[in-house]
Order: sequence, then structure tokens, then C-alpha cells
Amino acid sequence: MTESIEYSVLRVDGRVEVRQYPPLVLVAVHGLDDNQAFGILFDYIAGNNKMSRSIPMTAPVISAKSSGEKIPMTAPVISKQGLFAFVLPSGYTVENTPTPVDTRAKLTAVPPRKLAVLRFRGRTTERTVRSRTAELTSWLKKVNMRPTGEPLLMRYNPPFVPGFLRRNEIAFEVEH
Repeated sequence: MTESIEYSVLRVDGRVEVRQYPPLVLVAVHGLDDNQAFGILFDYIAGNNKMSRSIPMTAPVISAKSSGEKIPMTAPVISKQGLFAFVLPSGYTVENTPTPVDTRAKLTAVPPRKLAVLRFRGRTTERTVRSRTAELTSWLKKVNMRPTGEPLLMRYNPPFVPGFLRRNEIAFEVEH
């Protein structure tokens, strides 16, 4: 079974949750399309690393694309345009994690952070992601909560899972 990231729910308002996440370690690729990036990261966890060690898959897979809307950057964030990342299982740190062989894959430590998250089902088409991002952005404005980066798309299921069974989320890091 795939490990999911642990988090604490701080607030629930309709379809939106505000969550506190612990420190995480990501292996990420920037600037490639999702299929290329997924392949590089899957190879990494399958053993294409300097220790030739397999690493268990976790959920969600995280990607970030520019929303087109300019949002002031007020804190360090990992959500940069063109990011595609796997979260490494709990217990991994940058120091004890095997170094990727493919130099396009980078290890990144992410400090604890708070995310506003909107969950949805179905396929993650550009239109759906744009619509859900607008919905979450509207909620953030309504409650006067300020995002600190670009939206993140978090996908929890493999591609063969039917759309109506898929768990997806749009998230923004928000100020503490």
C-alpha cells in the first residue's frame, strides 16, 4: 500500500481544508512535461540513484504550474513553475536519502507549512485544474487568507484508476 503524507486538519469550511504539514523531503524535476518528469522520478525511486536503492512510492504526486495570476512571494516555497515532485516516505532526510543519478532530479527539504486544500475527483485536465484553482482562490479571498506561492496539484492515484475514483487536490501554501 502506498504511504500518504501525514497532516493535521486545522480548519474545515465546506469543501476546503486548511492543513498543517510536517517537514518533507521531495525529489523534484523542473521545467519538463509531466510524463518526462514522472519517468525520471519513477526511475529514481526504482533504484536509479547513487546507492541503487529502491524507495517506496508515496502519495500524492505534486506538480505546480504557473496560474497566470501574480501572487506576492512572501515566504520560501517549493511551488515554482514547472515543478513535478514525489514526496519521499517519512523518515527520509536530505542527508540520508540517496542522491539521484539523473542530475535533473533534485532533493529538496521542505519546512513545515500550512496549506489550504480543495479536494476533487476526476481527471486533472487543464480546464478542471483551472476551475478548481479559481474556486480555491475565491475561498481564500473570502476568508482573507493570503497564498504565498503558486497553486499545487496533488494527485493520489495511478493513471489506470477511473476518473470518478481518483482523489486530486488543489492547494496553496498560506501564511502562518
